[in-house]
Amino acid sequence: MPIFVQPNEDYMEYLDFEQPIQELEAQLEKCALLGNENEIDVTTTCAQIEEKLLATKKEIYNNLTPWQRVQMSRHPMRPYTMDYIKAIAGQSFLELHGDRTVKDDKAMVGGFGKIGNQSFLFIGQQKGFNTKTRQYRNFGMANPEGYRKALRLMKSAEKFGIPVVCFVDTPGAYPGLEAEERGQGEAIARNILEMSRLKTPVIVVIIGEGASGGALGIGVGDRVMMLENTWYSVISPESCSSILWRSWEHKEEAASALKLTAKDMKRLKLVDNIVKEPLGGAHRDRQQTFNTVQKCILKAYDELKNLSTEEMIGSRQDKFFQMGVYQE
Repeated sequence: MPIFVQPNEDYMEYLDFEQPIQELEAQLEKCALLGNENEIDVTTTCAQIEEKLLATKKEIYNNLTPWQRVQMSRHPMRPYTMDYIKAIAGQSFLELHGDRTVKDDKAMVGGFGKIGNQSFLFIGQQKGFNTKTRQYRNFGMANPEGYRKALRLMKSAEKFGIPVVCFVDTPGAYPGLEAEERGQGEAIARNILEMSRLKTPVIVVIIGEGASGGALGIGVGDRVMMLENTWYSVISPESCSSILWRSWEHKEEAASALKLTAKDMKRLKLVDNIVKEPLGGAHRDRQQTFNTVQKCILKAYDELKNLSTEEMIGSRQDKFFQMGVYQE
């Protein structure tokens, strides 16, 4: 596997609506620097800037529009699947490769690891953080062999009674000609079917983008939770805009109409829980985010581990059968 260098986490990138925050943080840094260089007491001034900065952050992040949450989910410094796995499972994680049919899909990662003394199977889509890694990971868009690899690992976990944790972060399954020839639709449908009756607990965490069947291919679980600044929808706002308005210019309107935010999903009973992020997003305090997600995983597992197989599968299937509005 190629060796890639992780980006500098001390450097912060800002989205367009975060410019007031960027300006205040620059002022705070200059204020502290000025005090150090000239040996001047700037404690009061810095405190005033910090107070204004905190108020500005709360004002912006507590009133994000659906499109701004989509932007947050795509933030280039947001942690990806392997970041969560390494933080949660540490050195115990053993990555496994290949679907035993075609090849190993780099956009889908999976393997066994431990949280404390409990073993878990971790699966998720992995994105890249620069041009080389994005191409290597195919921008987090899995081919059929990725979903078949995920299913192979889930069946192994089922055999040994090991719970499954799925991290969802994809702009969609890969729509290429070769992927369709190898049965992309069938692979996703097969995963949905098999996950609905898997004889071991399945916990799903949406950590970034949750788009279309690409997300559903590893998104059927006993507990499905979303981080606060993520989205989950049948289609991306840009694609929806291009279909309805023949242009990407209406992506913000499309994001609002799609009801794709975590609050919308919870209200519609499509997910079970919303995982609170640090103020400013998961990338602002990665360690706090990792700790919160780990606690949510362990809590969900504690709720499921004592259920009988029949109760667990029945409850899982009933939850998905009750979604949506329909008439027979």
